[in-house]
Amino acid sequence: MANGSRNGKAKQKEWAPLRDNREDRAHTEAVPVTAQSASPSYRLAYADDDFLCRRELRPVRLQLELLKAGMILDEAGIRSTVVLFGGARIPEPGRPAWAAKNDTQRQNLEAASVYYDEARKFARLCSEYSATYDHREFVVVTGGGPGVMEAGNRGAHDVQAPSIGLNIVLPHEQAPNPYVTPELSLNFHYFAIRKMHFIMRAKAVAVFPGGFGTMDELFETLTLIQTGRMDRIPLILFGEKFWRTMVNFDALADFGTIAPDDIKLLNFVETAEEAWGIVERHYRPTGNGGA
Repeated sequence: MANGSRNGKAKQKEWAPLRDNREDRAHTEAVPVTAQSASPSYRLAYADDDFLCRRELRPVRLQLELLKAGMILDEAGIRSTVVLFGGARIPEPGRPAWAAKNDTQRQNLEAASVYYDEARKFARLCSEYSATYDHREFVVVTGGGPGVMEAGNRGAHDVQAPSIGLNIVLPHEQAPNPYVTPELSLNFHYFAIRKMHFIMRAKAVAVFPGGFGTMDELFETLTLIQTGRMDRIPLILFGEKFWRTMVNFDALADFGTIAPDDIKLLNFVETAEEAWGIVERHYRPTGNGGA
């Protein structure tokens, strides 16, 4: 016992002198400027942006994006989420359709503003339920941008609940909306890592009318559930007319490229109350609505 105790103290003493990386970085930056110290080769690897942005470092950058967001959400105590996908171009009711390129688009997008309201209501319902778990379960997460994403974060904000925004670096549309909880406002370069963080904690996914990005997120989620790579969670599509017009799910089943039962993975709704009812029925009877 005595030897074990001494060995433990010796091990602690052995590691104690190791300094924090930030101290080493500060010491490096404080050295006199010479031809040698000013050379890019002298920079510490983890403090060298030019090095980290090289093509060969892509695997490291992928890992960093996965790790940083995961650590932030873990440290915030967030165990599960409700995901809201949907179009950035859908305006708030009463506001003009800023993305419309012609009268037809303007009419369609302004009519679709009803989904802004439904997304906001649905996020509010999720967040009120999340409060029963101290905002650790069923936390609202969106893509962090405008349109349906803004509505989702806004609904959580309405009831003083935290919400997550997973932004992506794009030439347009993706500045964080003002309703994302600042400490949970995350930014990504890689779509793949962003999508992992959307899905890996999801207990429900609500999909509102949207464009290519929304379609991508819908079909990726469907594929993961269909193939058993994730649990069968409520997958809710707002606006049955929109979805059945844009995607002929029944034709896929009739043709044989999906099984007839695969269509049962989809739940079509029009209102936030309908959507929340699906989530409640999925979790409450089995007692696995939280941790």
